[in-house]
Amino acid sequence: MAVELTTSKASANPTKTFFVKMITRDILLEDCILDLIDNSVDGAWRSEGSHPMGLAQDTDLSKYTISLSLSPDTFTITDNCGGMTLDDAVNHAFSFGRRVTEEHDEYSIGVYGIGMKRAVFKLGSDIRIRSTSMGANEKERLAFAVPINVATWVTDDAPPWDFDIETDEPLQEDGVEITVKTLTPGVIRSFQSATFMQNLRRTIARDYTLHLNRGLKILLNGSQIAGTQIELRQGEDFSPMRIAYDDTAEGMAVSIEIIGGMAAPPPDSSEPDEQDDGDKRYGWFIACNGRIVLAADKTFISGWGTDEWPMWHRQYSGFLGLILFTASDASALPLTTTKRNIDTASEIFRRAQPRMREVTKKWIAYTNVRKQALEEAKQKEIAATPVSIYKVEKLEAVRLPALTAKTAPPPANVHYAVPVGKMKKLAKAFGSINLSYRDVGIKSFDYSYTDLVGDE
Repeated sequence: MAVELTTSKASANPTKTFFVKMITRDILLEDCILDLIDNSVDGAWRSEGSHPMGLAQDTDLSKYTISLSLSPDTFTITDNCGGMTLDDAVNHAFSFGRRVTEEHDEYSIGVYGIGMKRAVFKLGSDIRIRSTSMGANEKERLAFAVPINVATWVTDDAPPWDFDIETDEPLQEDGVEITVKTLTPGVIRSFQSATFMQNLRRTIARDYTLHLNRGLKILLNGSQIAGTQIELRQGEDFSPMRIAYDDTAEGMAVSIEIIGGMAAPPPDSSEPDEQDDGDKRYGWFIACNGRIVLAADKTFISGWGTDEWPMWHRQYSGFLGLILFTASDASALPLTTTKRNIDTASEIFRRAQPRMREVTKKWIAYTNVRKQALEEAKQKEIAATPVSIYKVEKLEAVRLPALTAKTAPPPANVHYAVPVGKMKKLAKAFGSINLSYRDVGIKSFDYSYTDLVGDE
């Protein structure tokens, strides 16, 4: 005989503890901090009228400042980027995810509506978010605060999952201030690490360079961060390509700009050099609504090592490409939730890849011939001067010199290990302690070869 059911529903409600732990588990601390910077950057653009940010955009962001203070006791981020309205706080900013019917901020970098919550939960458990903005009547400033004690908040899973909003003293300027105390042990260790702080500074300089170069100020522990200067070489024989076109993703418009060419001459040798920093400077850079989400990529994402294309090799150092995706609705952009990678399944990105590969293909061909015409190539490369990407003129295809390959006997590659101390002594003896290991090896060989057999 069947047992009669006393209920017809199985509970599927999440718990706050599970939710907090899961949304913070797979994101790096550095990415959480960038999420908070994104919110401030979005505020600045919203204050300026929320419009596309491409290479030709001349918007001045110099009146906006984002200040981060990191210590083992407290994390604080403060901006003067306009603040949030009370309606935003009540209905949007503190919700876990965006509703289907909810409108996105135009040209923002935020997509899923979890960035701020995930970031503060990752940082610590004693949180206070303050905002000051001009009220709806544009005559009075509205100031409020949202205090969150995570340890207390997670004890009650019953809906609704609300946070209290309370009246607050106005900030000095219209903007947002987020303070987090009772930091997690991992965060404390990171904030005590000089390496973490240095890497964070470099990442901010790189990922927000398009904003920083328009005057936006970002300070880390009181020290202003300068944007990375992105330049390509241009001259009689070299011209970067620069194109712009429009595409659509699920009916949403996306503007795309691609620029690429020689940022620096390729190395004379393809052999590894411990002093080479090309891994950080060269490759493909991908930006979504102005934020660099993938930097110096040399993987299958930008085409290397796929469809009969070679894997990235040191021979190709010196190449730099930048592709910018801009959309009023950020959900049309080909980026992941961490905003530190590209969704390779995105049709927008898939359709852009062949255009990226055309630039890459010409650079590969140039560096292949260059090995047999090294002196000719060097003379032409020296004549090309660095030009800011903002000043590069539109050109459908990259222009590189046609070199005359010379037949030469194949070189003999020599591989051997030498104590570092000996190498440094030799470098000093040859006149510069900063000589690369390769150059020391060549000079050592030339010296001994000439000494033994004389000049040829």
